[in-house]
Formats: sequence, C-alpha cells, structure tokens
Amino acid sequence: MSDKNNQVSRRQFLNYSLTGLGGFMAAGMLVPMLRFAVDPVLQQKSAMGDLANVGLSVDDITEEPQRVDWEVEQVDGWYESNVNRTAWVFKDENGDIQAFSPECKHLGCFVSWEGSEDYPNEFFCPCHDGRYYKDGTNVPHTPPLSPLDVYEHKVDNGILYLGEPKPREEA
Repeated sequence: MSDKNNQVSRRQFLNYSLTGLGGFMAAGMLVPMLRFAVDPVLQQKSAMGDLANVGLSVDDITEEPQRVDWEVEQVDGWYESNVNRTAWVFKDENGDIQAFSPECKHLGCFVSWEGSEDYPNEFFCPCHDGRYYKDGTNVPHTPPLSPLDVYEHKVDNGILYLGEPKPREEA
C-alpha cells in the first residue's frame, strides 16, 4: 500500500473541519432552545402550589378587615429576591374568608380600610378619593372602574395560605 492512499487531502481536511465546526455551532444554538422547552416540565411543584403561608391562623380572622403582610421568594431568571405582599383579610357574613388586594384599580395606589372619616366601613384610596364597599366592589361614580382583585386562598391545618391576586368580573 502506498502512503498516498492513507493521507487526507487538503480539500477533505477543510470539509471535515467545517462540518465539525458547523455541527458544534448548531448544537450550541439548539441546546438552549431544547432546555427552554423541557425545563418547565422538569420543575418540581411544592405541595401547596404557588400559595404562601401568611402566618395567620383562621381563628384570628374576624369580620373586621385586617392587614396581612408576608414575604414570598421571587425568582427572575437567575436573580432571587424576597418580595413583600399585602392583603386585606376578613370573614364575610357567611363566615367565608375574603382576601383582597390593597392595590387600587384606578392608578395602583394603596387602599386602606376605613381610610377616610367621611366614608367609614369602606376601603378608601387617598390618591383620587377612590372608594370600595366592604365586599371589594367599587362605589359607582368614583375613579376606580373595577372591583379589588381577590387573592386565591386555601386553609391548611388552620393556617391561611394566599396565592396570586385574580381580577373579578363584576363591577
């Protein structure tokens, strides 16, 4: 056998090199897309879902709205932080737990319970005199055009867990 048959020509070497480099670049582009598609399926869910323990016993909830503050861990990409959340929690006439977001639906200001001497027993937004009834619906002819958002909630072993606020349909 001659040595000329076992040698790689210049053209074959460039062909192999460029094919390998192209394959490496294609894999570099496809792997992140594949991970993006598969990663949510592999994430573990907690037993309570996205609900957080607010540290409030159901026995401590009264018919008078009370402010509840808690922290949740938020992950944005690779950045993890603790975010403060707030809710107005009380029991309605039927004994059902109600949890409202304190964010005004007009411009996002903080709504407080009995925040105005002129309008007792109502949620009040001081930014533009926005008002809500105790059931969270907006008072007609005031700036908010929709009711307060309602927190998803669950009771487990006598402790209240709150999730994300959900908008309501009725006004």
